[in-house]
Amino acid sequence: MPKFFIKTYGCQMNERDSEQVAHSLVARGYERVSKESEADVVLLNTCSVRDMADQKALGKMGMLGRLAKERPHVVFGFLGCMAQARGASLLKGLPHVDLVVGTQKFHRVAEYVEELVGKKNGRARPPGAPHRAIDDLRFSIVDVAEESGSQATIREQELAPRQATAFVSIMQGCNMHCTFCIVPQTRGAERSRSIDEIVSEVRDLASRGVKEITLLGQIVNLYGRHEFPKIDNKSPFVQLLEAVHEIEGLQRLRFTSPHPIGFRDDLIDAISRLPKLAEHVHLPLQSGSNRILRAMHRAYTAEKYVDLARRIRQARDGIAITTDIIVGFPGETEDDYKQTRDLVEEIQFDNAFVFRYSPRRGTPAAEMPDQIHERTKEARNQDLLRLVNESTRRAGERLVGQCVEVLCEGPSKTNPARLMGRTPTNKIVVFPPSPRLRRTSEGDAELVGELVDVRIERANGFSLYGSPILKAGATF
Repeated sequence: MPKFFIKTYGCQMNERDSEQVAHSLVARGYERVSKESEADVVLLNTCSVRDMADQKALGKMGMLGRLAKERPHVVFGFLGCMAQARGASLLKGLPHVDLVVGTQKFHRVAEYVEELVGKKNGRARPPGAPHRAIDDLRFSIVDVAEESGSQATIREQELAPRQATAFVSIMQGCNMHCTFCIVPQTRGAERSRSIDEIVSEVRDLASRGVKEITLLGQIVNLYGRHEFPKIDNKSPFVQLLEAVHEIEGLQRLRFTSPHPIGFRDDLIDAISRLPKLAEHVHLPLQSGSNRILRAMHRAYTAEKYVDLARRIRQARDGIAITTDIIVGFPGETEDDYKQTRDLVEEIQFDNAFVFRYSPRRGTPAAEMPDQIHERTKEARNQDLLRLVNESTRRAGERLVGQCVEVLCEGPSKTNPARLMGRTPTNKIVVFPPSPRLRRTSEGDAELVGELVDVRIERANGFSLYGSPILKAGATF
């Protein structure tokens, strides 16, 4: 049985795409392994949002050249955003790379892998796939072409035993064209799956034991705006939330990543009245300076953002708000940065991902004057991280002494003797197995995939620690 290894870089969308590829390979009889040294097929699913992500994937593939010399039968491939952006140029300087597949062709990966494995094992190849000859002994497959209807190919995924959570892609592409972002070039224009398709996938996942679903889209709350009509003044996205909310067995529903302009009254109302919607909204800010927001083409002001955060908090008591922020965007002055810092201090996010601006070739921002020096970017990045970390610490400490509901996802990555899960507000909680359970792995497994009440005893950075409290009538 041939074996495959996939390493994923970047966002949850990439994680979901990797699971689609894994499922299609398993369906053809391949076995997934956790080490590239054991694999007959090694695939890197890449990200292009930041230059660092590109360099990590390129560096990893470069190091795999040694493995290619030791095991010449192994198929090596790039998938995803960097593959889409760079195409056949990725073959230069990496002579062991056999496969380059873009973002609209994940459903083709398994057949291309089969063809390459067959070629390397001496079997004749079937006609039809796009090829680029390299030398007499090998050939590559490069497919980064657009494919109409590719959003409808996002379906099956592999689940681990007792998997509690899963991602479901509801759309592909983005039409917003923020000046710093390469996603419209790597993912294409917005196109959405039907509500029926998505509901069918979520229903299947719930029947297989998944308790929490995260709906994914480049700008998830603009789902279906070009394909489907409003009904009763509800956007297609709110219609989708309502339909998924009704699925039996599903206990939590999340979505990411939205855009502030997609939060209309109907979505705020849905947050207030759909109890399965988790008490967490990730709301990208990017900058607190209106001048920089305009340069970014973000289509909202700092004042509108603050008002939106207020309305979201009014809609759901105790809701957590997290965000993304870019520092060092071209032309960002000390005053621009101070406005961002002041807004972050005012809103008091539960957490934030802070990024130094990274120029991406082919985006308008990369050609803007007044690029910021890396030392300045790093200083602002570290300063803002300190501020965010304090806000995160306070949010965690407010929960000490409280009983919170945790969806148990499995053993803690840092201490396998303990379990971990997340609260509705998306905070990580680490806790020991219940004393009423046998002190065995089988006993621990009884909690995986279950909602557990945990009394928080201490907060430490980004994690909370506590002890489980069994609900009356619990069978585990």
